[in-house]
Amino acid sequence: MNYLSVENISKSFGERVLFENISFGINKDQKIAFIAKNGTGKTTIMNIINGIDEPDSGKVVMRKEIKMAFLSQVPDLQDELTIEESIFASDNPILKVIEEYEQALENPADEEAYQRAFDKMDQFNAWDFETQFKQILFKLKLEDFKLKVKSLSGGQKKRLSLAIILINRPDLLILDEPTNHLDLEMIEWLESYFAKENITLFMVTHDRFFLERVCNEIIELDNGKLYQYKGNYSYYLEKKEQRITSENASIDKAQNLFVKELDWMRRQPKARTTKSKSRQDDFYVIKEKAQSRRKENQVELEINMERMGSKVIEMHKLVKKFKDKVILDSFSYDFQRGERVGIIGKNGTGKSTFLNLLTGTIAPDAGKVVTGDTIKIGYYTQSGINPKPGQKVIDIIKEYGEYIPLMKGRTISAGQLLERFLFDRKKQHDYVEKLSGGELKRLYLCTVLIQNPNFLILDEPTNDLDIVTLNVLENFLLDYPGCLIVVSHDRYFMDKIVDHLFIFRGEGQIEDFPGNYSDFRSYEDSIEPTKKELNSVNTEKNSWKQQQVQSGLSFAEQKEFQKTEREIKDLEFEKSNIEKQFADASIADADIEKKASELQAIIKKLEAKEERWFELSAKMEG
Repeated sequence: MNYLSVENISKSFGERVLFENISFGINKDQKIAFIAKNGTGKTTIMNIINGIDEPDSGKVVMRKEIKMAFLSQVPDLQDELTIEESIFASDNPILKVIEEYEQALENPADEEAYQRAFDKMDQFNAWDFETQFKQILFKLKLEDFKLKVKSLSGGQKKRLSLAIILINRPDLLILDEPTNHLDLEMIEWLESYFAKENITLFMVTHDRFFLERVCNEIIELDNGKLYQYKGNYSYYLEKKEQRITSENASIDKAQNLFVKELDWMRRQPKARTTKSKSRQDDFYVIKEKAQSRRKENQVELEINMERMGSKVIEMHKLVKKFKDKVILDSFSYDFQRGERVGIIGKNGTGKSTFLNLLTGTIAPDAGKVVTGDTIKIGYYTQSGINPKPGQKVIDIIKEYGEYIPLMKGRTISAGQLLERFLFDRKKQHDYVEKLSGGELKRLYLCTVLIQNPNFLILDEPTNDLDIVTLNVLENFLLDYPGCLIVVSHDRYFMDKIVDHLFIFRGEGQIEDFPGNYSDFRSYEDSIEPTKKELNSVNTEKNSWKQQQVQSGLSFAEQKEFQKTEREIKDLEFEKSNIEKQFADASIADADIEKKASELQAIIKKLEAKEERWFELSAKMEG
């Protein structure tokens, strides 16, 4: 069944043609990845499909009854809503039933309203649905339902948008870089979820493990033409290589024929016969084919690395805390020449803080970092490039000099260097704010490498880079003779270029693992799951409905049990907020006594609620 058809769409911006006469379809149960180089119109095509943008020509036709959802790179959420309110804001009828039930739990005196809500939960089979969406929120680390959208980080907003889409289960899901801002644990869960669910997907992603394990078809926009491959990423690589080899062989054959036909054309008499006229027409077809060899235009990376002495960087008993949160606890390490380290860990475990300590951006609470005299650090951060207003692409590079030194005493002009990074002469004079996300990253990478570092730090370098540029960067890094530290959620990238890993476990725990990411994953999977993992989500084994039916609680006690759980969460949240205020040195002396009284009252209520919860829980288990 066809869900959506893209029919002969074209798009230009001024004189720049992004694409012309592009056509393809999306059918039920297809899981399609869309691959193209940065700046060739991937995001524009996504926006056209979703009605955010209009094509210059052509159209998009969607089956009327199909429900479609779009996860963009910039989440569309209402700042004043909480996480819970954002989820219930959709028009999903089952979510409305669950919301009504949640509200009934807040008012235990109205038994009739509770019974109605309880019956509706049965009628709509909402118990299992509630279990599923609680699991999704847990996996995406969105457990504090009371947080407002405006207080969330960019990564949390992306995860909330993803959660809302997954909970509503659309027929067709359009995803623009779904793995950005997710840690490795979340990426692997999402990968598994998409691989097993009967859901139709159309996505742009640079995550090649994701492409390999989730997608069953790949559409590539290459040199203005569309190519379709019925398989995963490995199949795509194999068939693309065959296609290019075949195309080049056909072009070589046409070039040989072109030389012969050109000689014939030059010897042709002025008198034209019907036969010679036909041959002349064929000549121009052969000429076009002969001159159609692919323009690979790959990024060319080169570095004149500074000489490195015997001392690299030494970290001696480093300690770093933010209030009660421990990042490093007496950590020591001596980096060696040519070392290649990958850093992985959940968001918030201190990976970026570690890099800032290493580079001297922030100071440790105790211990010291000793950097060798010959070490020159190149630091590619997540914050990226910060252009001045009205600054052009060429101006960014000229800040480092009109001419840039290369290996063996050679130099290159700023313009020539930008051409190596795929910024043609016209693009070099564009304003920086006009660049796409991938182009900005490519320009930023250029500014880091032209400083010729011998100790290179890359913090999430793969976000927004296209697969072609990623392959070039990987090959460059494989030959890079200096020290390399990489923080990345791109497992394919990590496997290819690092020799060992620092695993950030949180609470100051850092493990040095001797292998790449796939080695680490195999090791972790071989270990028996911990008790915490087994019990992390109570609802993963039993739905709320089953727990209530099997319990020994009365009708009123069931209501009380549900309500008590909610009240405990709210009280814990209030307690945490007041404790944070005490940790803030700016709190006024006049408020200290008042806040202390409030805290004591909350603790007393919390203890009473917890005691009652244990009583009901014991009765339920009995």
